[in-house]
Amino acid sequence: QARQADLPHLHAFTRGLDDDRAAVHAALTLPFHNGGTEGVNTKTTMIKRQMYGRTGSALLRHHILLG
Repeated sequence: QARQADLPHLHAFTRGLDDDRAAVHAALTLPFHNGGTEGVNTKTTMIKRQMYGRTGSALLRHHILLG
């Protein structure tokens, strides 16, 4: 149905799924995930935005390590 619909963005998405079928299958069937890593990245980005323009990387590192 997605391939027959008149939605070019949906066609690009389904082509991407087809191109990387092995990765899609692994993501749906294996118990591994990168949720912890994504959480750390999100937290770091939030801290950087809160501190924007206030300080350099030394204090940012300090906040990340203590947070």
